[in-house]
Amino acid sequence: MDLPRPRGGLWQGLLVLVANLLTCRMFQASGHIFISPDTLVGAVGYRSILILENVSENVLEYSWHRGEEGNAANMIFSYRPPSSRLPGPMYSGREGVTRNGDLVIRPSALNDTGNYTVQVDLGNETQTATGWLQIIELKNPGISANASYLVEDMDSVVAVCHTNATIVKWYVNSIPTSSSNRMTISPDGKTLVIHRVSRYDRTLHCETEHFLGITKRSELISLNVSYGPDYVTLWGTPSIFMGALTAQPGSQVELTCSAHSRPPPAYRWLHNGSLLGSADTVTLPRLAWEQMGSYRCIVENRETQLVMYRDVRIQPPRTTTPVVHSGFHVSGTLAVFLIVMTVLGSVYLCGVLVHILISHYSTRYLVLWDKGGYGWGLGLENQPSPQRGRSTRGETEQRLGCRGHQADGELPGPYAGGGERCRGRHL
Repeated sequence: MDLPRPRGGLWQGLLVLVANLLTCRMFQASGHIFISPDTLVGAVGYRSILILENVSENVLEYSWHRGEEGNAANMIFSYRPPSSRLPGPMYSGREGVTRNGDLVIRPSALNDTGNYTVQVDLGNETQTATGWLQIIELKNPGISANASYLVEDMDSVVAVCHTNATIVKWYVNSIPTSSSNRMTISPDGKTLVIHRVSRYDRTLHCETEHFLGITKRSELISLNVSYGPDYVTLWGTPSIFMGALTAQPGSQVELTCSAHSRPPPAYRWLHNGSLLGSADTVTLPRLAWEQMGSYRCIVENRETQLVMYRDVRIQPPRTTTPVVHSGFHVSGTLAVFLIVMTVLGSVYLCGVLVHILISHYSTRYLVLWDKGGYGWGLGLENQPSPQRGRSTRGETEQRLGCRGHQADGELPGPYAGGGERCRGRHL
């Protein structure tokens, strides 16, 4: 990886930059070459560049050396533009040169720390410049947490990033995070507090940024968050409908219970209130009558201390039992016929009774009186004469409803019913 040039933002970088600017102005005024910066800070494993400034275009040769002296014993290599390069005794294989004569070390190591001297042959003169390279080792920050086994929405976790860097960033599930109503980051950025952990908080790590623009990441901390059970699912063979499982006695019945939970929950089955088993499935190979009734699946998460349950009832199929009638049985058609006949008979009897009553209260007596004062009526009863003695013919005629002396004629009188006939003078 390449190590970029220092960026502003830290005091050390600013001081180095100011010193380099002052040195640059001095050397520019004198027309002499110089190394920028004269004190370069690099990191182990990254690229370090000693940049040569204020160099003219007619350079014949560049020669880089370890130390403050430019002799053949400590030469790294010499470079003749545009492509001729001759390694020296201090060449390690990691050094290189640009077209402008800059020294490149990639990757840098701790033993690269020290002075570097360059000699530039301009033909009419040779200019020399010396710079200092400081290689430091940037370690990944450490990280720790007060707990890794937590309960959702109940526990909090405090994580600390162990570093001397001033710029610290936090990541939850590899996503940058900041202070919120659920998380708090300390002012120095080295402490993260998650007030209510969630099942989705799986990993934590911090990242540091140094003044060279180099970032380092800590290792991941995995969070084991317990949750649930959220809900309980219960199904069976045959299928469960509206909390009931209908099965024939002697058939096989299977009940299965499951729940979304971490860690996996414990199961218990109750049959009519009595403990039946502790597995997630209950199998009844041959359903017996005494195995009918209520079943309850209890799901428990011992970490979260949450308990949930579901109920189901096993019942036999509903059958229609034929009704056996003992005694006389009447079919539907015959019953209708009898009802109709009964109604008609009742109407007929009522008519007869009405007729009898009307006839009874409208009966007319035809009485013939004899000489003894007694007579006989036509129909219902004999009655004595209201007066002893002989009745006159006028009275008799009035009773008969006949008047006059006409023969074979119908002489309606005041008491005639419309059907009496008078023949001659006698009835």
